[in-house]
Amino acid sequence: MHKQLKVFLAANSFFVFAMGMFGPIYAIFVQKIGGDILDAGTAWAIFMIVSGVGILFMGNIQDKIKKDRPVMIAGYALWSLGILGYFFVSSINQLFSLQVLLGFSSVILTPAYDSFYTKYLEEGKFASQWAAWEATWHIVTGVAALIGAFLAKIFSFKVLFLSMFFISLIGLVISTQLQEKK
Repeated sequence: MHKQLKVFLAANSFFVFAMGMFGPIYAIFVQKIGGDILDAGTAWAIFMIVSGVGILFMGNIQDKIKKDRPVMIAGYALWSLGILGYFFVSSINQLFSLQVLLGFSSVILTPAYDSFYTKYLEEGKFASQWAAWEATWHIVTGVAALIGAFLAKIFSFKVLFLSMFFISLIGLVISTQLQEKK
């Protein structure tokens, strides 16, 4: 596996870990800020729809930009700010707004990191190298879910959100080490 894919997997793992810490207890947080199951579903829908529609457009833009690294760093930085935003959310409307911001960070990031990863795939190893990305995502998310639930139960959601933010910053710093393919 190319060194840049290893650096990418390391950087992305910290972001996956940060967000994975929150995933399975998201609805509990929504309830704590006065929401219900419909609000939890609506917040997730906002994120997914903003991301999905925006990614379609950003893919075409990213093809014209050609440089993936600066776009990825910008997307990761915005994602980190979005994660920090959870610390300040105290109402459903604030949560909905934050989901738009996180969706927008996904719009910026996703086409660039898919492009970057694809450029470094080794001929004849496409399946195994994409499997490395997928396996990393699943394993890291699983471990993060357990740790995130533990932090929220033992400490608080505020401690969880700050932990998520600092973990995402590690990923952001690692992402600055990525190199564009010549």
